[in-house]
Amino acid sequence: MAASTTATTTPTPATTAAAPTPTTNTTSPGGGSSSRISMGWYADWHSNFTVSNINWSGYNTMTYFTAQPDGNLNVELLDGSTLDQFVSTAHTNNVKALLTIGGWDGSIYWSSSVATAQNRSTFATNVAQFASAHNLDGIDFDWEYPGKQGVGCNVVSSNDTANFLEFITELRQQAPNLTLSAAVSVLPFVDSTGNPSTNVSGFAQQLDWIEIMNYDVFGSFSTVTGPNAPLDDSCSPNPSGSAKSAVAAWTQAGFPADQIVLGVPSYSHSFSVPSSTAAPNGQIQLYTSFSAANEPQGDAWDYIPPGSLDVCGNSQGPNGVFNFWALVGYGYLNSDGSVASGMLSTFDNCSQTPFLYDPNSQVLFSYDNPQSFTAKGQYISQAGLRGFAMYEVGGDYNGLLINAINGAMSS
Repeated sequence: MAASTTATTTPTPATTAAAPTPTTNTTSPGGGSSSRISMGWYADWHSNFTVSNINWSGYNTMTYFTAQPDGNLNVELLDGSTLDQFVSTAHTNNVKALLTIGGWDGSIYWSSSVATAQNRSTFATNVAQFASAHNLDGIDFDWEYPGKQGVGCNVVSSNDTANFLEFITELRQQAPNLTLSAAVSVLPFVDSTGNPSTNVSGFAQQLDWIEIMNYDVFGSFSTVTGPNAPLDDSCSPNPSGSAKSAVAAWTQAGFPADQIVLGVPSYSHSFSVPSSTAAPNGQIQLYTSFSAANEPQGDAWDYIPPGSLDVCGNSQGPNGVFNFWALVGYGYLNSDGSVASGMLSTFDNCSQTPFLYDPNSQVLFSYDNPQSFTAKGQYISQAGLRGFAMYEVGGDYNGLLINAINGAMSS
């Protein structure tokens, strides 16, 4: 695996960032302000990246990842022993503190928690009380996905999207001062027919903003290699989603651009591709076949012990995920984010995505760097979006990514 060929120790991620420059405040539908959002998700399960390692100056909003509905209409924290420290530290740094409820592994009981009027009322009350007890400024919903199966064993109903809106409306009534946001797919929530909704304006009336999760467009689950988080997919042979197409889909369905936050990744996807396929004549091929049976292990944060089972009881294999700090720490990139000696690289001007290939390990990476984050920051500004949300804050290296997107977004 690529990581083992280039690293003997696991580097400690680090972040250094300049404070974002907010725009003029106005009233948003959810009751908050519409200042520019510089947001990050903080994952509380890395032993070498704790609350004390966060450089808060690059963000004005941070969400703790994660909690989930527990099946009994309660909020269940996952790895949440430092939530109160997180909230206190965020407030000390004048950063808004949110809690994410859901996630890929934490959406099993979302549907049942909002399935009936009584469940919605009880769950809303429990969420509001939880937020108050922990001094949270808001709640970030990450239901993956209403009306669609995610991890494989979620409860699913054709009424999920309608019920979700009713729940959010109930929570807004019970806790009008909470910031309410939602992490969403590149397409609008599906309606009762299973197709993307054509009218999501009701969600815009209740949510302060949504974060479009513009990542994992291509990965180990795909049929070919491709960009993890493309800005544009108009040049792709198989358009599968991008920032621009996602924003177009959501705005056409009635969600205002100035309530859309662009989700951006601090991690890459990797693929095992022989040199003859990945880079014939030394030129990297962006969309090509790869060996799914020989998926790279990924970095130390992505390690999955052999024989591991997911929340549905299914066996798990390597995901091939490398955080940006690992690309530097494992020798693929230099400390300034430039490509290390011995690697092949290219930058796709259409998707605004860098690609890197290691001829020795025969691993191809689709990742983000300061150049691609600068392009996304410029797009956020030009398109009139609300801001960005990075998953996850610990994945950056010395603030290279956060500095780039903040600088471009506010210029």
